[in-house]
Amino acid sequence: SSGINAEYGRINLRDMIEFLLVCNKAGAVRVSRSYTTKPLPEPRSVLHACLKRNSPQQCCHFILKEPDWNVRVVFRQYASLFFVLGISEDDNIMAYFAFIHNLVETLNSYFSNVCELDLMHNVDRAHMILDEIVVNGYITESNRSRVLAPIAILDKSIDKV
Repeated sequence: SSGINAEYGRINLRDMIEFLLVCNKAGAVRVSRSYTTKPLPEPRSVLHACLKRNSPQQCCHFILKEPDWNVRVVFRQYASLFFVLGISEDDNIMAYFAFIHNLVETLNSYFSNVCELDLMHNVDRAHMILDEIVVNGYITESNRSRVLAPIAILDKSIDKV
């Protein structure tokens, strides 16, 4: 299936993720992927802007555009982790919120309630899951069982050795 169906809309095939970051509150990047050759904002400045926007006074989970950034930023916080996406200015924000939630649910399925330590000690598995969902910045799969099937086969083959 191409794109994520969400009650808020659909991600078009032309809509591309520029970058993805998973960071903790201290700014340590646990998972990162860049899908473009454009210069990207510094991860710490992105996280600082997200923390500022996530305060109870503002409570906003997207940043339309910072003066020196060439992307719009969408983020969600799950426990101590921030999942941050850089997207184009005209992309559907709500569909990307659904994508982030789907990614977290998939990670939860694999790691049995994902936490920062899971990502630190199994960064290869986290990248494999992400690579099954996103290819060259385009969301290609949203079905959790289809995403996790190749990784389960790999895990079984490793257990046999």
